[in-house]
Formats: sequence, structure tokens, C-alpha cells
Amino acid sequence: MATPTEQQDKKGFLNFIEKWGNRLPDPFFIFVYLAVFVVLLSWLVSSLGTTVVHPGTGEELAIQSIVSGEGIRYILAETINNFTGFAPLGLVLVMMLGIGLAERVGLMETAIKKSILNAPKSLITYAVIFTGIMGNLASDAAFILVPPLAAMVFASVGRHPLAGLAAGFAGTGAGFTANILITGTDALLSGISTEAARTIDDTMVVTPVDNWYFMSASVVVMAIVGAIITEKLVEPRLGKYTGRTDNSFEPVTKQENKGLLNAVIAGAVYIGLIALLLFFPGSPVRNEDGGIIPSPFLSGIVPIILFFFITVAVAYGITVKKITESKDIPAYMGDAIKDMSGYIVLIFAAAQFISYFNWSNLGIWLAVNSAEFLTSINMTGLPVMVGFSILAALLNLLIFSGSAQWALMAPIFIPMFMLLDYHPAFVQLAFRIADSSTNIITPLNPYILIVLAFMREYDKKAGLGTLISLMLPYSLIFFGVWLVMMIIFALTGLPIGPGISLRM
Repeated sequence: MATPTEQQDKKGFLNFIEKWGNRLPDPFFIFVYLAVFVVLLSWLVSSLGTTVVHPGTGEELAIQSIVSGEGIRYILAETINNFTGFAPLGLVLVMMLGIGLAERVGLMETAIKKSILNAPKSLITYAVIFTGIMGNLASDAAFILVPPLAAMVFASVGRHPLAGLAAGFAGTGAGFTANILITGTDALLSGISTEAARTIDDTMVVTPVDNWYFMSASVVVMAIVGAIITEKLVEPRLGKYTGRTDNSFEPVTKQENKGLLNAVIAGAVYIGLIALLLFFPGSPVRNEDGGIIPSPFLSGIVPIILFFFITVAVAYGITVKKITESKDIPAYMGDAIKDMSGYIVLIFAAAQFISYFNWSNLGIWLAVNSAEFLTSINMTGLPVMVGFSILAALLNLLIFSGSAQWALMAPIFIPMFMLLDYHPAFVQLAFRIADSSTNIITPLNPYILIVLAFMREYDKKAGLGTLISLMLPYSLIFFGVWLVMMIIFALTGLPIGPGISLRM
């Protein structure tokens, strides 16, 4: 017999989203269908003799039909190049070699457990949110590790375990895009942004550090905001917990503590060597004027981060005996890349769609006309960026994959906003805060069901509606605070990353 909560789940807006969202095709086929649509649209618009003036070069460009001899030759000649030359592919795979190694040897799990379990009671909520946000270094593994651990920690100190679970899920999901370190998300999104931006300026590069300042500040702000939501809104609503609290968790062992210490030492030595290289007189990683923005250091930040994670992972792995011989290292890296197989398949389809969109000149045509329309109605200020972020938040309720959604939106919105003088990295930022905030309330998030299973260990009657109602305050307030932060950065001219502000 269904519980009242479960019966309510069958009605209402959230069920409508779940029902229709589940009817969407797999993201791979979404891009296949979009590629076919672009092929047909290019033929239709081209047959009308449509042209567009490139805003950068002043050249008049005709819309090229893919349904033509030249278009067919393009498809046959460039399909492989579209895939292998797609910027996000190499960036993400390289990052995952290091981050995946750190995850496989257990460094990520130990660091997360250590952060939460050793926190003073008065700071437990802050530690849970902070750890959840930083947990995106472990990618989706953080969704499975942080919420149940946070629930057990809350229960162990006499607090409601569901408040801990909610805080852990909020930090991990709603705070997914923020981090003090550069992560795979930064590499993935910046690669897609670069591809889209080159429709307007073929020299434009969006680097993985272009949102770094904003996202680093977000870690602190969201940890505080998340803790306040938990303690002032969520926990009082839950009341006193009187159920079972006999869950146990494996504490960090002496060997793991030693491994973590060795990883920290190895990381500090590595950072020291990079700093020495960076500030050495006549350093080859600085620009010709001796500066850092721009410089070979920033353009080469991905391999620098890769070797950092390899360094700390090897130090930890050797200490805890997860790495006993040299062949273990590439084996763990190979396992990490295996987990990326679904992403690689998705990228093949997304790369073709974006390439067709750009080759046909539909991208520049749509961007120019959209920008001219916004200019004609005097919608060129910051409100249009806020509106874009809200649109991205709503779309995330139907397309959970951030990479898939950005690959869909970036080719349209980045060129359009560039023509309005917005920096593509700022457009990317507006997308990130929207996508991250609504992760925890979309029924299409596959980890919602996992978190719900954890939830039912403490409340047998809990349903999807119970979980969504717990997470909705985090989602709305995180998004609101992030919008305010974005507006403050824009109005004050604060850089969101090295040398990056609102305008180009």
C-alpha cells in the first residue's frame, strides 16, 4: 500500500517534469536528431539565398547547405576530425587520468571522511557542505559517499540524520560546479565554450581557470549559506529524531592517515616547485612582459593540474599499499578512462552537431540576428544574462547532464552574447550556477533515487516528494545567492578568473 507521501508524488508539477523528462531520448540521440535537423535547416535557409555579415571580418557569408555535394564531402572528410579535434575531449580525458587515479587509490574517499569526521560539533554542518562542494573532485562518486556519511555523523551527535543527508546532498549536488581547485568540470565546459566562441573569433580560448576566482569564492559563500539553510530551515522542520541510529561507518585508519599526510607533503613540494618555476627570473612559463595573464602557465594549466593529482595519488597509493608496483598506476588510470566511455560516445554525436552548425554558418546567422533583435528592444544589459541563467536552470530539469546541456546551449548563446560584448567565460559562468543549483531537484538526476534509498534507512515512509521538499530551499536559495554574486562581480568589475570580467 502506498504511503500518503508516495501518493502525492503521483500528482503535481514535479511528476509532470519526471514524466515528460523521462520521455526525452538519450542525450546521444538528442544530438543525432539535432544534427539531422541542422542538415535540413541548412538546406532550407540556403535555398532562400540567405547571407550574413561576419561581425569580426566583415565578410558576407552565405548559408551553406549540407544537402549538397560540398556538404556531403564535408561530412565524409571531417567526421573523424570533428570528433578527435573536439576540444573538450582531450581536456577531460587528460584531467581524468590524474583525478581518476586519485579516486581509485582511495585518496578522495579518505579526504572526504577525514573532513567530516574530524570537524568540531559546532562546525559539522559547515564541514558537510564544504566537503560536499569540494567532493566534485571525485566526480559522481561524491553523490554516493557524502550524503550517507553526513547522515551518520549527524545521528552520532544527536542531530536529525535527514538534515545531515540533505546538507550532504545539497553540497554535493547544488554546489557541484564550485571548487577551490581546478576540476574536470572546468576542463569540460571550457572546451565546449572555446568551440562555440570560435564561431565569432577563431583565436578565442576559454581556459579551465577562467571561472576560478568566482568558483573559489563560491565555496566559502555556499558553505555558509548551506549551513544556515540546514540549521535554520531544514532541521527545525524535521524536528527531533527518535528512530534508529545504529548505522556504523569505517573510520579513517592509521595507514590512511599516514597516506593522507604523505599526499599533502608531496602536493606541497610539487606546488613549491611550480611556484619556483613560475617566479624564477626569466621564467619560460611567463609572458614576454614577465606577467601571468596571459601566459604559457595559464594556457598549460591542465597538464600542471594533471601532474599534481598524479603526484598526490602516487604518494597516497604507495603509503596505503594500493600501489605496489609501477604497472598499478596505468591500470588505475585505465579504469578511470573506462568510466568515461559514455561521455566519449556522447561527445562523438555532440561534435558532429556543433561542427555542422558552424560549417553551415547557421550559428553565426542565428547569433547575429538574435543579437540585433536584443539590441533593437534595448535588451543588452545584465538582465539578459540573468534571464539566460534562469532559462538554463529550467532546462536542467529536463536535461540532467551538464555537458550535454552546455553542448546544446553554447553554440547558440555564446556567439550571441559575444556580439553583445559579453565574454564567453562569463556566459559559461551564468550557465554553471543555474545547472548546479537545480541538480538536486530534477527527478532526472539518477542519484536522487540513491539518496532516497539512504533516506529510507531513517524514514521508511519517505518518498520522492519528501526528498524534493527538503532540497527545494537549498536549490532556490543557492541559485538566488549565486545570481546576486554574479551581478556583484559584473557591476564591480571583479574578475571571475585571471583577467576575465563581464565584457570582452
